[in-house]
Amino acid sequence: MPRPPAPLPATLAGVFTVAQASAMNVSPGRLTARDLARPFRGVRVRGQPSARDAAATTEREPGSPDELAREAILARMRAHSLVLPPHAFYVGAAALAAHGLPFLDASEAETAPLEVAVFAPHRALRRPGIAAFRVQPGLAHTVTQDGLRVASPASLWALLARDHSTHDLIRIGDAMVRIPRDDWGRRHPEWQLVSIDRLGAAIDAGRRLGAAALREALPQLRTGSMSVLETDWRLGLSGTGLPEPELDVEVRSPQGRLLGISDAAFPAYRVAVEIEGDHHRTSRRQWTRDLQKYADYAAIGWEVVRLASSHIRPARRTDVEMVAAALTRRGWRG
Repeated sequence: MPRPPAPLPATLAGVFTVAQASAMNVSPGRLTARDLARPFRGVRVRGQPSARDAAATTEREPGSPDELAREAILARMRAHSLVLPPHAFYVGAAALAAHGLPFLDASEAETAPLEVAVFAPHRALRRPGIAAFRVQPGLAHTVTQDGLRVASPASLWALLARDHSTHDLIRIGDAMVRIPRDDWGRRHPEWQLVSIDRLGAAIDAGRRLGAAALREALPQLRTGSMSVLETDWRLGLSGTGLPEPELDVEVRSPQGRLLGISDAAFPAYRVAVEIEGDHHRTSRRQWTRDLQKYADYAAIGWEVVRLASSHIRPARRTDVEMVAAALTRRGWRG
């Protein structure tokens, strides 16, 4: 029977560097034992369950794919940050995770190498599990987010243009510039991650890859989109002949009482559009709240079009005809 590995010093953290362990007289052989993960060169992690394993073995409800991917990426970033050089910073999906932004593909983001940028003239890091490139000084700025050095929101958006389409830049840009609301439905512009003007300034900072896509995307950003699915729906209306909807719309009674806040609406026709994620189905609280809101809307003569991703993203989407039918019933003539 194999002998168990010698215990590590109690003062050694769950994630540590080889240099830290060596300074505590931990032998090189001990650092290769099976109870230690080696996610990056020079880093060791004591055995611990992944975010997905933890959700499966505890009473905690499993999170969304974005939430699980974010936890996994942040765990890798915290481990790698122990050996991150001072002239390097995280970009790409890693920076999206740190800023709490949505991923374009959560499953791909979770398993992809961490993207790390360095300022020229430093050389890009070439390490297993790391995708690296150089950035000219002045084309990016960094911030510290929960102890992690990452590209600022405006710099991140501009750097994404290296390998993302205009459509993808709009999807991420909408998430960056949205104006959040609190639990009482009040808008908080001061909570906005970055302004559209700041994104424009990042484009103008100097010559960069993807500048044309950035300039095409910028005027198409909107501050009222609450999800990537909502952005996809809005962009999908382009060229259909439908009027452009207002986003993040407050619907009030004739007496001024707030009845609800809808993802999008055509107030002139009293048509609201709700882009419903899976939580509208799985959360009893959300389901009950939706029932009351839609009843209140109906009482003042509003019609609600409820859309799911299955209406918006399949090869033959049906959302356009559903919205057009509701508008036509309300007097729209195209």
